[in-house]
Amino acid sequence: MTGTARPTTDFLAVALENGELRQQLAEVQDQCIELAVDAGELHAEIDRLRAQLHDAERACDRWRALAEQRLAG
Repeated sequence: MTGTARPTTDFLAVALENGELRQQLAEVQDQCIELAVDAGELHAEIDRLRAQLHDAERACDRWRALAEQRLAG
């Protein structure tokens, strides 16, 4: 019986390690999904901020042109 105890112990150790690695993989996959969601939200926020900047630059250009017209006129 001692001859089979070692392979059984090795098998159980490998099975336990496999289970732990699967758990770690699942946790990392969850983290990846969370990061992807966060990245998507940040990308959308950057797009909104760029649009706001573009609008502000256009408004600034209009005010600048109006001021230059008044100064020239």
